[in-house]
Amino acid sequence: MELSNNFYYNNGSFCLIYDDTFNALKQFENKTFDMIFADPPYFLSNDGITCSGGKMVSVNKGLWDTALSVKEKHEFNKKWIKECYRTLKDTGTIWISGTLHNIYSIGMALEEEGFKIINNITWQKTNPPPNLACKTFTHSTETILWAKKDLKKNKYTFNYELMKEINGNKQMKDVWTTSLTKPSEKKQGKHPTQKPVEILERIILASTKENDLVLDPFCGSSTTGVAATKLNRRYVGIDNEKEYLELSIRRYKELKEDKL
Repeated sequence: MELSNNFYYNNGSFCLIYDDTFNALKQFENKTFDMIFADPPYFLSNDGITCSGGKMVSVNKGLWDTALSVKEKHEFNKKWIKECYRTLKDTGTIWISGTLHNIYSIGMALEEEGFKIINNITWQKTNPPPNLACKTFTHSTETILWAKKDLKKNKYTFNYELMKEINGNKQMKDVWTTSLTKPSEKKQGKHPTQKPVEILERIILASTKENDLVLDPFCGSSTTGVAATKLNRRYVGIDNEKEYLELSIRRYKELKEDKL
């Protein structure tokens, strides 16, 4: 892969960078990537509690998820989205996952930094954890925004017929229903915000072609990379936690061994 970064791991089509995402993104040339998927921090780590596997656990995920003020959160989102705009091809698209805690800032930041939102996907979870406080409805959805550059006459990839085909020959809707991440996808270790491979496969199938280059600027355990590898796309993931990059490598090697 002809890219300028010093990679933590590089196996030709599966590459990982150990760095702050802002530092790493600055090293890429303009219009490098065909698609970007981002699952940025939700800034929820505020010493509260949540439910995981039927047990009460701390909501804290790590320093990278420490709660910020509204202004700080929006400035953070504008900063990384601006770099994504620069490094995304004019024909490319960006997908961003989030909850009510950050998705409204992200939607505004997308428009402020030159993107046009194409779809608002609602991911409905069939088995969400219960709300322990019993003061709100159970949080059972996340939002995934899909956007393109707001340019005149710029075409972007949307494999409409394929999406229709995998949806029983019916036009696919913007509500996607799946379970939470399966235990089989966590055999090599866990990440606190790990997405199901099924979701990333659908996103990549919908908006890329084989051999396209996909970026995940907050890659975590590299579910994006696993899905990209399965579908014959190239992948670059960035994370500032070495633990999760090592988990990404184990997941990639497990996938390649299963293909043998």
